[in-house]
Amino acid sequence: MYTLGINAVYHDSAAALLRDGVVLAAAEDERFTHVKHAKRPVPFSTWQLPFDAIDYCLKAAGITLADIDHVAYSYDPALFGGMPTKPGATIELPFDPAGTRPDNPSASPWDPLFLSYIANAKGQLLDGAPHHLRKRFQGVDREHGFAWHFVEHHLAHEASAFLAAPFDDTAVLTMDGRGEGVTTSMGQFVGGEYTRLKQVELPHSLGLLYEAVTDWLGFLHSSDEYKVMALASYGKPAYVDVFREIVKYRRDGSYTVDAPRLTERFGPARERGGPLGQRHFDIANSLQRVLEETVLELAHWLHRQTGLSRLCMAGGVALNCVMNSKVRDAGPFSEVWVQPAAGDAGTALGAALWTDYRERAARGDRERRWKMDHAYLGPEYSEAEIEQFLRWSKVPYRRLADIAGETADLLAQGKVIGWYQGRTEFGPRALGARSILASPVDPHMQAKLNEIKDREDFRPVAPVVMEEEANEWFVNGQTAPFMLFIFDVRADKATRIPAVRHVDGTARVQTINRAQHPLYYDLLAAFKQRTGVPILVNTSFNTRGEPMVNSPRDAVESFWTSPLDALVIGPFLVDKAGGRV
Repeated sequence: MYTLGINAVYHDSAAALLRDGVVLAAAEDERFTHVKHAKRPVPFSTWQLPFDAIDYCLKAAGITLADIDHVAYSYDPALFGGMPTKPGATIELPFDPAGTRPDNPSASPWDPLFLSYIANAKGQLLDGAPHHLRKRFQGVDREHGFAWHFVEHHLAHEASAFLAAPFDDTAVLTMDGRGEGVTTSMGQFVGGEYTRLKQVELPHSLGLLYEAVTDWLGFLHSSDEYKVMALASYGKPAYVDVFREIVKYRRDGSYTVDAPRLTERFGPARERGGPLGQRHFDIANSLQRVLEETVLELAHWLHRQTGLSRLCMAGGVALNCVMNSKVRDAGPFSEVWVQPAAGDAGTALGAALWTDYRERAARGDRERRWKMDHAYLGPEYSEAEIEQFLRWSKVPYRRLADIAGETADLLAQGKVIGWYQGRTEFGPRALGARSILASPVDPHMQAKLNEIKDREDFRPVAPVVMEEEANEWFVNGQTAPFMLFIFDVRADKATRIPAVRHVDGTARVQTINRAQHPLYYDLLAAFKQRTGVPILVNTSFNTRGEPMVNSPRDAVESFWTSPLDALVIGPFLVDKAGGRV
């Protein structure tokens, strides 16, 4: 049984494909279209189906759309505020959103068109593929082909956590900006059954509050929230009481968020690219503090209700690694696992996992055949395909006899390397497949990398460490394969890895073992042999405004349009010095 999951709502359009409970492929559409977060300038075009990501998933399995048994779409329009949502629903044209201004501040004048688009998504899948992809989408029997399922947005988030986590019985917490009408959802997965315990509805949303402050601080909302998290480390909780007035926990597993009115409270918003001052740092810090306090209260309530020792999380708010670490360290659960594609891209995976699980359970099969111990689910290009492109593009390259060893030599010399190996990561973090790597020993490396990537100078860079060495270098260092938690750098190691130590003494750590990515692990081992340090700087292989590279073409173009020293792509080294790097 093949199940295709699709997210095409709000942002981070993506697709995922399962066969009988096992994930075969998953990818975000941005990696193919180069439209970051798959957000387009015209409102309704944001909801175009991720045809390129779907095409990749089908290609990876060697099938066509006609072979699919179930399609799961991670949004249920019937749950969205009483609008007409039946398939075939139409909008009277010409459609004028200015003439349909909603009374509800959480609504948009584009909602009718938005819902009509979703209600007709099945037809778009059957008929709307671009001409260069159409062959893989044809041949579906319209009467007896795949079954179509609308899956509630937060259920898709929840399933992406509890059906992917490395353990069984678990509490579940998901938080994002919004779903159909829900912003936070809590439940438990016990004995193979999921039970919903509590939800928080619009307009009360931690995610939308964080988005609003991100926008007020001059960054892109639904995109740059991680910058606000980084900025918070430079501030003090000078405005924490203001945010405690905005966000109030109700002691029953819910909270309220008063309309923030940020300009009224803090004055004019910062212009994008404008100077950052202490007030901005303090506002970011205060917001982060109140987010952590509120989520800790939710975690304690959920623990009291379930009595479970493990928690899994998803939703865009769960990409906040500082908050995750607070839940891990100060919360009531002994284990916390976060879906690496916690944002909306992960709902494509969650919708597919839930639909597959439900359909098999109906036949008496509740076996979980897959757990997510790595995120390498995207496209991979063979050695022959890579070399063919290098030859065609006439770039200088040579084959490496010892990929890990020779790359470690360059890194030990202080070179900055584009690293392109294996299958692309699913989710927003570069985890050693499409990464820029550098030595953490050089105290100027963080500034150098931010300059290379044209990033703000306050942005930290993250370390990857051999899993068995994590506790030697980081306080209570433990397995963290998805770079979703922070750890304090050990005091006696701080001067040895200054590039990855943030201003607050922490680092957002990725651990790696050889089973997850053998060559990546071998590179770290080789670097340790040369320097005594089992750690590298790892940041995403992209330049400003671009998604992470996907194809060999993307990698070569990014390399030649940035000041990287070398590109290690498959077994080949590309450099700008005629082989003398």
